[in-house]
Amino acid sequence: MHEAVGRTQTLRDAMDPVRAAALHAALALDGPPPGERSVLLPFFHQVYFWEARPPAELGRDGHPAVGGFIPDLGLPRRMWAGGHLTFYGTLRAGIPAEKTTTVEAVTRKQGRTGPLAFVTLRHDIVQAGVLRVSERQDLVYREDPRPDAPRPAPPIAPADAEDEIAAVFSPTLLFRYSALTFNGHRIHYDRDYAMDVEGYGGLVVHGPLLAQLLMLRATARGPLRQFGFRAYSALLDHETATICRSGNRLWIRGPDGRLCMSADVEHGEDRF
Repeated sequence: MHEAVGRTQTLRDAMDPVRAAALHAALALDGPPPGERSVLLPFFHQVYFWEARPPAELGRDGHPAVGGFIPDLGLPRRMWAGGHLTFYGTLRAGIPAEKTTTVEAVTRKQGRTGPLAFVTLRHDIVQAGVLRVSERQDLVYREDPRPDAPRPAPPIAPADAEDEIAAVFSPTLLFRYSALTFNGHRIHYDRDYAMDVEGYGGLVVHGPLLAQLLMLRATARGPLRQFGFRAYSALLDHETATICRSGNRLWIRGPDGRLCMSADVEHGEDRF
């Protein structure tokens, strides 16, 4: 077992409704924006619990440098590979909350394109003394791309969607989402870095932004109890995506038919 497993840290936030209202506007959602004590939509907690670090404590990619809470595994590229959320209750804007993060697992493996390292974090969010959300976050770290290395073909998205909605992602949206979530990862706003250093074909759409859109789509059919998602291939800012649903399965399809993200949902009842 890696020595980092079991580490914890706790962040507190006043849950300012202005942040939720700003995300509501950035996503062009219908209806009035959240206000004081408004129920927050699922995954809106991403705009809270900032971990603000000075520039000297950041890595080359703009994230907080590894080697502290998250161990340095010798692999420079970080991606949010997926996650799972359990909703025990709703969060409300304007009521202070705290998030306790625990390192649950650290593993290594050999992938098709080189060594990989996986870090699993668990985030427990408590508000008014009650556990409201428990989230597992799966991070993957990998080597810089080699120009001569073959790129594995991504899986093809399912073809049995019951309904579909097109989605576009402008650089402005990516910047605003990065700012609201205090995500300094340069692949989302620094085109030269994304292409020249990390080998992408443009700016990368945030994995949690795609998960947010899938959750909003799922919420239209009722309150969420469980939501799990997995990323398969990067979606770029110049690509039009399709949000697909079939029953309790949802996915993001790229313009070439590839699978970018999949999700499964379990609906429940509002408890708070």
